[in-house]
Amino acid sequence: MQGQMEAVLESRWLWLTARVLIVVVFAASGLAKLIDFDGGLAEMRQAGLEPAWLFNILVIAVLLVGALLILLDRALWLGAAALAVFLALTIVIVHHFWSLPEPQAMLSMFLALEHLSVIGGLIAVAIASHLRNQWLQAMQRWNTSTN
Repeated sequence: MQGQMEAVLESRWLWLTARVLIVVVFAASGLAKLIDFDGGLAEMRQAGLEPAWLFNILVIAVLLVGALLILLDRALWLGAAALAVFLALTIVIVHHFWSLPEPQAMLSMFLALEHLSVIGGLIAVAIASHLRNQWLQAMQRWNTSTN
């Protein structure tokens, strides 16, 4: 049983599934802002970000490029860091529950806490990618030395 669980945890399909699940919200948001550019502009204006067109383009780029780097497991740490910084800035700029009246304060606090949890997930994925790459390199060296 333990051997089967290890095989599942080391499998490429579970690693891909984890990466897809961690980025789905970012990819969906980036695509939504790209497809409905005017809606994205409205979001930027509502957050007080001007020029709205520039911030919308930057947000789309961070969301889609960050998600793509994680999906491809190429410079995954960079994609995870960019998305984590994006979430942290979103808490400060949009979900500033400490300065909002009730009931908006409570909703913003829960969204901020959700963002913190996702930041933790992004850190975990970056760590997992690093360790997985080290493990794969060690396995390749071992296979080369035994052949």
